[in-house]
Amino acid sequence: MQLPPSSCILDLMPLTLRVPRAATAADAEITSLAALLQNKRVVQALAALEQLSSWTTDQQILLTEIPAPTFQETARGEAVRKLFAAAGLRTRTDSAGNVIGERPGTSRKDVILISAHLDTVFPAGTCVKVQRDGRRLTAPGISDNGTGLAALVCLARALHVTKLRTHHTLLFAANPCEEGEGNLRGMRKLVETFRGRLRAVIAVDGAATDHITTMALASRRLEISLSGPGGHSWADFGMPNPVHALARGINIFLATSVPESPRTTFNVGVIQAGTSVNTIGNLAVVKVDMRSESGDELTRIAHALLAAIDQGVIAEMAAAAALGHSSDPRIEIRFRSIGDRPGGELAADSPLLQAVLQADRHLNNQSRFERSSTDANIPLSLGIPAIAVGGGGRSGGAHSLGEWYDPSGRELGVKRILLTALAVAGVEP
Repeated sequence: MQLPPSSCILDLMPLTLRVPRAATAADAEITSLAALLQNKRVVQALAALEQLSSWTTDQQILLTEIPAPTFQETARGEAVRKLFAAAGLRTRTDSAGNVIGERPGTSRKDVILISAHLDTVFPAGTCVKVQRDGRRLTAPGISDNGTGLAALVCLARALHVTKLRTHHTLLFAANPCEEGEGNLRGMRKLVETFRGRLRAVIAVDGAATDHITTMALASRRLEISLSGPGGHSWADFGMPNPVHALARGINIFLATSVPESPRTTFNVGVIQAGTSVNTIGNLAVVKVDMRSESGDELTRIAHALLAAIDQGVIAEMAAAAALGHSSDPRIEIRFRSIGDRPGGELAADSPLLQAVLQADRHLNNQSRFERSSTDANIPLSLGIPAIAVGGGGRSGGAHSLGEWYDPSGRELGVKRILLTALAVAGVEP
């Protein structure tokens, strides 16, 4: 069997990138800060957030120490569900693993979703015991996304103890599968379920309060597998080797040029191959992450990757032929999409954007607009107003074993989220 030419391989792959479109502003105006602060329960809720700071840190530690690799978030999700229930929320877990806590408003038809992802990038078996050094807490996932989950339960508890009522229904959700190959599965299900009722989505991710993610960064993640017969490193020397073919292909791909604007990146994140040092492996796998501010550029580099691997296989087969090996057995190429995150942007006149900027002005918080890949990608790609913000405090070392979090300043983050949510949800007297 002959190796298919590049054009055939590329045709096999459905590069169905959704075209980003700006989210439209909702018809309703936001509640002004002055009106919010005239409501004594709003003032009480803001005070409660400060009083709950130490308790919130305790819950963050509790949740962080429950392992939650992507696709294995059930135990952590159950702990969040219990905290939601204790805060008076109506709880349930859907088929995707989303832990949902509903706080009904006077209008059940309109929903404001506040969500934080459950999963971490760390594999099963990683030690997630939190270490304390003064105020600094160190553990894998302590900030991303222990901070976001802690913010959710803090907000729910503050609303519960102050009995603050909103016009729109508030929906708290701890969602799975945000990281890596999870491909935003939890948020996709939430949007599918509540799409007709969603008026705004606030994704709480990490700690930082110096930015507002209003632009969704599109990304594509591919897994490419090369398979061959395998053999002995001495006796079968020169036999087509999937590992060699993969190395040749990656080397070609790494020469692919990308523009500074629109910013475009790629990363060879995982390579898996071989069984022993003296064996010609029968399988080699690579996983590649590609991101761009441009859908066209994302498509271009995805095609460049597949073409490069194709060329690597052709070169390996030619090398084998030069050493006297026949055209059979050949190296086979298989590929699959392991992640497709659509892009989108929040409209400049969106009430949700005005609400968070209003909160920033009141809290004397300086922030900038940012493009990133978060749970907000899904609603933004569908024209649903959405932002991603941090839960407050200070952090560093995200996605590393030395990840750390300092709760100093946590109150700023949760107050910012509360004022934003209440401005778009509306409050009852």
